[in-house]
Amino acid sequence: MTSPPSSFTLTVETRRGSACLHLSGDLDHDTGDTVVEQAEQCLTGNFGLRDLRLDCAELTFCDSVGISSLLMIHRRTTAHSVRLHLDNQPPFLRRLLDIIGIQRFFTQPQTAQQAE
Repeated sequence: MTSPPSSFTLTVETRRGSACLHLSGDLDHDTGDTVVEQAEQCLTGNFGLRDLRLDCAELTFCDSVGISSLLMIHRRTTAHSVRLHLDNQPPFLRRLLDIIGIQRFFTQPQTAQQAE
């Protein structure tokens, strides 16, 4: 694995029953493997994980490899009976997922009222 470019950052936050990967920068050929590997570590390293969240608020770009990475993470979360959420989708990502027809694979984020 090569290190992702410095313009991309990924931080992980874990809580009881959930993990959140905060993505910042471009999700593309150079960074997709890193995101998939980190998601896999969350799935195998957190007993009782129910939700894996990808916070996309700071995502600036997503190419076909990025989409492939999201689908791979979806397959792995499904195999582990974990719900995958794409939170804070920027308009470009929401439109891309809608055009491709895969938005339905990602659980919609909870509203503050539902979280209570």
